[in-house]
Amino acid sequence: MTTMNLERFEYLADAYGADLRRWPEAEREAARLLMAADPRAGVVLTESDLVDAFLDAAPRQAPSHALRERVIADAAGARLGQRRRGLGPLAWMSGAGWAAAACAGVAFGMVLTGQMTAETRADTVLYQASLTAPDDAEILAAGLGR
Repeated sequence: MTTMNLERFEYLADAYGADLRRWPEAEREAARLLMAADPRAGVVLTESDLVDAFLDAAPRQAPSHALRERVIADAAGARLGQRRRGLGPLAWMSGAGWAAAACAGVAFGMVLTGQMTAETRADTVLYQASLTAPDDAEILAAGLGR
């Protein structure tokens, strides 16, 4: 369980209100412990409860049918306008950015791989140069006709 300070308690009360049941489950027990230990937490909840009551008392406005239809029509018209215009400059720049990032990743990978394998290649050359008898690679290559 985590410990909670008054600042975090105030933040959660502002975000979720005075009812601890609406708070994130992981925070509830720490909030209860802080309330038992610090009377200022109770004051914070009392203030938050007043805000909750004020919000609950506010009239609920329902949009009119005409407003709802206008919003739906505007959204449909905006989608149609986007299809007609095609891809805008922002879309092309976004694609160009992805392409540039992909090219940079490939180039970086090739350079990094070359540097990482250079030491292995050098070790292989030195190893083969030190051999006095044919090794497996030479025997297999001879068997393949190379």
